Amino acid sequence: MIRWILFIIVIFLIDLYAFQAFKTVFKNNWTYFLYWVISILVLVNFVYWFYGLDRKDFSHPHSYTFAIFITFFLPKLVILSFMFGEDVVRLFQKISSYFSVSQTRSIPGRRKFVSQIAFGLVAIPFASFLYGIYKGKYNFKVLQYTLTFDDLPESFNGYQITQISDVHSGSFDNPEKVAYAIDLINQQKSDLILFTGDLVNNKAEEMLPYKELFKKLKAKDGMFSVLGNHDYGDYITWNSKQAKVQNFEDLKTIQKEIGFDLLLNESRFITKNNERIAIIGVENWGTGGFKQAGDLQKASKNVKNSDFKILLSHDPSHWDAQIVNHKKKFHLTLSGHTHGMQFGIEIPGWIKWSPVKWRYKQWAGIYKKNEQYINVNRGFGYLAFPGRVGILPEITVIKLKKRSNNT
Repeated sequence: MIRWILFIIVIFLIDLYAFQAFKTVFKNNWTYFLYWVISILVLVNFVYWFYGLDRKDFSHPHSYTFAIFITFFLPKLVILSFMFGEDVVRLFQKISSYFSVSQTRSIPGRRKFVSQIAFGLVAIPFASFLYGIYKGKYNFKVLQYTLTFDDLPESFNGYQITQISDVHSGSFDNPEKVAYAIDLINQQKSDLILFTGDLVNNKAEEMLPYKELFKKLKAKDGMFSVLGNHDYGDYITWNSKQAKVQNFEDLKTIQKEIGFDLLLNESRFITKNNERIAIIGVENWGTGGFKQAGDLQKASKNVKNSDFKILLSHDPSHWDAQIVNHKKKFHLTLSGHTHGMQFGIEIPGWIKWSPVKWRYKQWAGIYKKNEQYINVNRGFGYLAFPGRVGILPEITVIKLKKRSNNT
C-alpha cells in the first residue's frame, strides 16, 4: 500500500509540474479542466488494474491500461525535463544578480517559448506510441540475410532458413493479422522453419485460438523449435504443482500438433547427398535471473566437431556466456527474447538503437565473433506493451552460402 501511495504522489507532482507548462501555452479554463480529467482518469485506471498485481500475467485490459499510461506519462517527463532546465537557468540568473552591479532581467516570453518547444517535441513520441499500438504491432517485416561460411557442406549451398521467435500468443487480439503473417512466412518458401521460443505468455491455452493458423506453416525439410523463458509457466501462480506440470505438457503437445519438432537439449540432422548439417536446440538459458535449463553439452553430444551446426537458444546472453568460446564451433546461433524492447529507432544503414542495448550486447540482427554468427530476432509478437514503436515484428530469412575459392 505504501509504495502505491508514494507512486501516486510522484505521478501527481510530475503532472503538476507539466501543468505549469500547459498553462503557459494554453489559456483556456476548459483545457485546464480537460488536462486534469484525462490525467486523473489515466492514473485511476492504472491503479485499478494493477493494484495488488504481484505477477506477470498481462491480460488484454492490463496491457492496454499500461499502454495508455505510458503514452500519456512519458511525454510529461519530456516536458518536465525542458521546464526543469529552464528553471535551473532562471535560478542561476537570480543568484548571479545578487553579485552583479547591473540588474539581470529575464527574457520576456522565454518560458512560453520553452513550453511551446517542449509541447512540439512531445507530439512526436505521443503520436509514435499511438501508431505503435494501432498498427506497429502487426507491421511484420521480412529481413533477409546471406551468410557465408568456409565449411558449409556443398549440398547446402543456397540453403534457406526462416526464423521466427517470441510469438506470445496470449497477447494477440487480431487473428486476421496473425493469418497474414503466417502467409508471409510460407511465401518465403524456405527449406527450414526454426522457432526460438516463447510461444505463449504463461499458459498453453493461450495458443488454442491460433493453433489452426500456425498448423498452416510449411517447410520442405521440417520445422524445429525450442522453449523460451515464458513457456515454462514460471511467471504466474498455479493452483497446484500438478497444474503447472500439466500446462507444460499441454504446451509440448500443442507444439507437436502445429508441426514443430521441439528440441529439449537435443539435436537433429538434415541430410543431403550424404552430407549433413546439425540442428541443435537447448532449453532456455539466460543471465540476469532468467531460467537456466539449457544443457549445451547434452544437446550437442551426438554432434561431431566437423559438423556444420545451427544452434537454437532463446536468450542471446547464452552466446557470450557459453557458446561462442565452446570447443565445438557453433556456426550459426538463432535467438530472440529481447523483442528489441519493442521500442527504438531503426534506419537501415544509419542507426539502430534501443534502450535494451544497455542490457544485451546482442539485441537485434546479425552479430559475428570468432567466425561464428548469431541472429537475434526482434520477435513475432509483443508482451506487456501492446504495440511496437520503431522496432517492428520480424520474420527472418537467412540464406547459407559456401565461400568459393575465388573469394
